Amino acid sequence: MVEALFRPLGRMWRSDDPLDTYGLAHFGSVAGDAMVAIALAGSIFFDIPPPDAKVKVAAFLALTIAPLAVAGPFLVPLLDRAGPRRAISFGAALARAVVCVYAAPRFGTLLLFPCAFLLLVLSKVHAITKNGLAVAYAGPNEGLVRANARLGRIATGGAVLAAGPAFGLLKLGGDAEAVLYGAAVVYGIAALLNLRLPHPKVTGGQAEVSKRGAIPQLTAPAIGAAGLRAASGFLLFALAFALRRSGEPTWWFVVLAGSSMAGAFLGDVIAPRLPANLREEAVVIGCLIGAGVGATLSFFAFELVVLVLFATVAGASSELGRLAFQTLMQRLAPGGSYGRVFVRYEVLFQLAWVGGALIPALAPIDFREGFLILAALYLVAIIGYLTPDILARRRG
Repeated sequence: MVEALFRPLGRMWRSDDPLDTYGLAHFGSVAGDAMVAIALAGSIFFDIPPPDAKVKVAAFLALTIAPLAVAGPFLVPLLDRAGPRRAISFGAALARAVVCVYAAPRFGTLLLFPCAFLLLVLSKVHAITKNGLAVAYAGPNEGLVRANARLGRIATGGAVLAAGPAFGLLKLGGDAEAVLYGAAVVYGIAALLNLRLPHPKVTGGQAEVSKRGAIPQLTAPAIGAAGLRAASGFLLFALAFALRRSGEPTWWFVVLAGSSMAGAFLGDVIAPRLPANLREEAVVIGCLIGAGVGATLSFFAFELVVLVLFATVAGASSELGRLAFQTLMQRLAPGGSYGRVFVRYEVLFQLAWVGGALIPALAPIDFREGFLILAALYLVAIIGYLTPDILARRRG
């Protein structure tokens, strides 16, 4: 398994493809994020009884939105130009290394919270910048779908490969301090890898963009993609909270969460193999319909095998929908408006994910009944996807 991960890294290091060069930097960034997540896992709310978790859950979910609110205004003018994107990626990695070094000896103090928040902000900075760099470095014969899917597989490999050293440091060090120092090293390597990046070229589409970053052609696909993101947040927190309320075995969480992650990786594998003439809009609506049918079947045939299949389908649908919308957005957005467009839709999807997560986290729903709510979420997203087109035809 480890060898299978290291062999592509060696090939990417030797490659002249700029997307491979950036892929290594992205790999290091995601690996560092995974190590930070493992280090902070002990301080997260999942180990407290569900009835006592509501306030902390709400605060945590608000914390996931806040980084975009902080980073967005600074990113917009920088991302609108191609030149600073490489410097932003380098700075985000280097700054996370510095924050980890500062936070490690202060893990047990209140200073950990602003440090964790700053790490979240910088991680969002990297994620949004990745959209622009993927456009700049995608090869002419590869296309944006393949480029985005490749970066998705690289991210999965980074998270998987980082988990082993992170847990090893956690066991050897006895606390999370050693893991944060390890993350600092990984982020430092990612920063150095950014120095190898070529100057990004200025490319972009010809779509009209509003002052707030909206693109008319993206209205329906954005509604569909937001529905997939909301369902993803709902499913994760239904596993974390509704599953325990319903008295199902705890190991179901591990199995179903793992199936969802495997489905997401499967989506990254499937995406480049989709027909070249298949429109991204069709992929989004197809993912919504497939996941909606799966959620309905899971309610009526409530067995672990069926739930595992649904979790895999839901993970693949969410990832395929994300890749399809991301590709469509990257192709339509004019080069001088990347900042406005990328930040706008990333904020929308983050809000959708949080909205979906709040339902099972705060409402006392049964785990099985949650699949009916999931099916309803997919149905609402399908209706929302179709509505703009229907209204446009009526006006016509």
